[in-house]
Amino acid sequence: MEIEALKRKANKLRGDVLRMVTKANSGHPGGALGMADLLTVLYYQYLKHDPKNPDWPDRDRFLLSNGHTCPILYAILADRGYFPREELWRFRKFGALLQGHPSTAWKIPGVELSSGSLGNGLSVSLGMALAARLDKRDSRIYCFISDAECQEGQPWEAATAAVHHRVDNLCAILDWNGCQIDGYTANVMDLGDLAGKFRSFGFTVHEIDGHNYEEIITAFDTFVSAAGTAKPTLIAAHTTLGRGVSFMENDPKWHHGALSEEQLAQALRELGLD
Repeated sequence: MEIEALKRKANKLRGDVLRMVTKANSGHPGGALGMADLLTVLYYQYLKHDPKNPDWPDRDRFLLSNGHTCPILYAILADRGYFPREELWRFRKFGALLQGHPSTAWKIPGVELSSGSLGNGLSVSLGMALAARLDKRDSRIYCFISDAECQEGQPWEAATAAVHHRVDNLCAILDWNGCQIDGYTANVMDLGDLAGKFRSFGFTVHEIDGHNYEEIITAFDTFVSAAGTAKPTLIAAHTTLGRGVSFMENDPKWHHGALSEEQLAQALRELGLD
């Protein structure tokens, strides 16, 4: 897809996110909007997968460690044909396929990780990367992590192990939006230079604007060509929570919360989807 087509696709997916959360009257729209550009490029340009055969052994894996941002993942999976779009409008309903955190127990096609307690995804991704090596498969493992997750210890244990085991088929994508449910991350627990921290651990780090498609594509291209470097990759993506909707952008209160019908209408207009 050309860049302009990818941008249009990302905005369409943002619209699905907002409609899902509004209909459910709950959810985490802010981070999902901020991640839309990165995930659109990944799922429509780079990820090796087959919606008709979700368990294809040679597929790449995508793991969403910050699982509360799942509306954007669900919107993409539906758009790619993993399940009917009608499931999106049952988001968070009792007994529905698509809950507030993805779960493999629900057997959602295309979902590789059960989330809930944050901070686990990079560890699981490392295990999958090592398994691919042992099985002599050329699968790549992509894992989205949030900046606030890095306030926990487990991601750093996983980072240490990933460097030790020289896994060059692992790409962590840092959603660096500076916001979390309790406020701005710098006020809750300042993490400083996360890109520099991962670099000091031994990662190959690409620090980018997470909404600049040229930079996103360059970062993924570099990772794809990383075979043989014996180093894991981090794409440290500066993103804006609530991207594309003026009253949501960079406001931590939109980490979680539903829009009113009036707010939804305004948001869709701003995204060019009315």
